[in-house]
Amino acid sequence: MSPWQTIRRIGSKNLWRVTVLVIKNPLFVWPTISATRETIDLSYYHYQRKHHENGPANAFRHALWNYLIAKKCAKWSKNKGKVLRWTKNITDWHELAFPNRELAKKMDLHNNEVGRNLFLEYAESSIDHLVEKLQKMTEDSVYVEKAEELKSLKKQLVHIIR
Repeated sequence: MSPWQTIRRIGSKNLWRVTVLVIKNPLFVWPTISATRETIDLSYYHYQRKHHENGPANAFRHALWNYLIAKKCAKWSKNKGKVLRWTKNITDWHELAFPNRELAKKMDLHNNEVGRNLFLEYAESSIDHLVEKLQKMTEDSVYVEKAEELKSLKKQLVHIIR
């Protein structure tokens, strides 16, 4: 997809939303881009194309993405609250701008939150250590069929295809 096709797909409302986010947090843009690239590279390395499906590998990717955004942005701001708000806002924006089926969207938002919580617990850990932890969590990822099931799985990765 070309950049122009992507911009058209996002739409003016979502383009405006991300512009406001970026203007309010310009120092977090480059770390977020860097975290996104690293997330894709690591996801391909460990799971090949499976991370594009709604299975456990996708849960890994979403949690890692949020962890890495927060970790890289924390180098620019020691305010963890601000870093986590940015991470939530930019990844929530992504879910709005690139819509998915309702259960898939809720799964992604859930796994994003798991990644942010991992940052709170493992902010000082190496990325290699966190990837090992996430791989174990991915093996234990829980299959869900309904959004209501997510409430009881706050600390676990979830997926919607077997």
